[in-house]
Amino acid sequence: MLQFPVRHLLICLACIYVTVETVAFAEAAKTTKPNIVFILADDLGYRELGCFGQKLIKTPNLDHLATQGLRLTQHYCGNAVCAPSRCVLMTAKHPGHAIVRSNKSTPPEGQWPIPDSEITLAEVLKQQGYVTGAFGKWGLGGPESSGRPLKQGFDRFFGYNCQSHAHSYYPSYLWSDGKHVELNNHPPVPGHASLAKGADPANPKSYDQFKGQDYAPDRINAQALNFIRQHQNEPFFLYYPTVIPHVALHVPDEDLKPYLKLGWDDPPFTRSRGFGYTPHFTPRAAYAAMITRLDRYVGKVLNLLDDLGLADNTIVVFSSDNGTTHLKQEVDYVFFNSVGELRGLKGSLYEGGVRVPTIVRWPGHVPEGASSDYVSGFEDWMPTFLDLIGAKNAAPDDIDGISIAPILLGKSQPERPFLYREFTGYGGQQSIRVGDWKAVRQNLRKGKIKTELYNIAEDVSEKHDVADQHPEIVARLERLMEQQHVPSEVFPLKVLDRPGK
Repeated sequence: MLQFPVRHLLICLACIYVTVETVAFAEAAKTTKPNIVFILADDLGYRELGCFGQKLIKTPNLDHLATQGLRLTQHYCGNAVCAPSRCVLMTAKHPGHAIVRSNKSTPPEGQWPIPDSEITLAEVLKQQGYVTGAFGKWGLGGPESSGRPLKQGFDRFFGYNCQSHAHSYYPSYLWSDGKHVELNNHPPVPGHASLAKGADPANPKSYDQFKGQDYAPDRINAQALNFIRQHQNEPFFLYYPTVIPHVALHVPDEDLKPYLKLGWDDPPFTRSRGFGYTPHFTPRAAYAAMITRLDRYVGKVLNLLDDLGLADNTIVVFSSDNGTTHLKQEVDYVFFNSVGELRGLKGSLYEGGVRVPTIVRWPGHVPEGASSDYVSGFEDWMPTFLDLIGAKNAAPDDIDGISIAPILLGKSQPERPFLYREFTGYGGQQSIRVGDWKAVRQNLRKGKIKTELYNIAEDVSEKHDVADQHPEIVARLERLMEQQHVPSEVFPLKVLDRPGK
């Protein structure tokens, strides 16, 4: 009879157990829902990252991210300014259906709120078992309103509730869920101020009053990283709407040094006639330094995902809420070539105001170092994320977005039927993109309706209005614009909403 020592039998059984456990763990890992990290820059232009053609501003972490993933080269933010753009992102409804269609303050703090009836990206992901956190600038409902983050699907919030409050990078407080967290800025630095009376604008010391001690973006980044650490063992959705590089030009002096060494011609911004944000002695260096600091914050997030072994199971998206600011004295978009060949800036529905640099990484799923010119928009992220996590049918019935999951996974899909935008600010505007054709309307609040037509494939700079040559295309796009605009009492486009129209 074959003798088999008991200890050998136990070892074999242990090996079988370990093997079974390893296989079970591997299979479980395959079915674990991916984490989602969505990083949203504030007023970052289409050409302000190295991987999108920037030559002067250093963005090494984001450039590296682009080598690891996919650049979306025809991705459109939700709208031409902050609040309505974020509303499209959160609700997956385009601006003709979305609740918030322009920036509108609700004193003493906050912007026009999303109502309880709206279903947000955070809410649908929470229903799928995700823990949710938002860190940065909110802008979709004041602290006591139905729109505040904790009422719209987020388990955790840290940052600025109000966009106006976010104009200062050295404020007196930030919000942590429903409470104030005091910052060590005594006094806080206002977002809008002028040089002291009698101060010499040629003396760098005159600008010291706009330097604080406690830099709010540092606090926000630390809390975002802490959220990842706390929830590393469960699916999480991290929404990181950073305030950078929105003016005011507030950045620690240490970040200026690499750019000051370059010796740029950099005349001071002194804020003439009370217009603009706070003065800065070297505004070009400050703006570049702010974007590089944003890049460093992104690098910290990516490094932490690596350190915790989460990178392979995390979808990372980086984008911007609209184009570069139009305040040239503060942000020299010509010097930086901020929107490149595109027409328009923040506040405009021309390409430069709404086409934004966007990167997606998901190792093993999204192709590395690739790009796609598929036309997509902020309303697409909710159905796309749900599709990628295997919950496609969980999307609300009334959204406008489509899933671009096939594009992200390196496949093809049919051209989207259209991409619609409207903006009640800056005179009132409409646009619609169908294939290579784009129709634009300006100054609708002045009572005139004139439709411009551009072939984006041939004229990305929107220099040549060809409406007169293609009346049938203009008529078709005008019908679509009329169909997609639902009147809003709060955000009216009066010329479109009048009786008989």
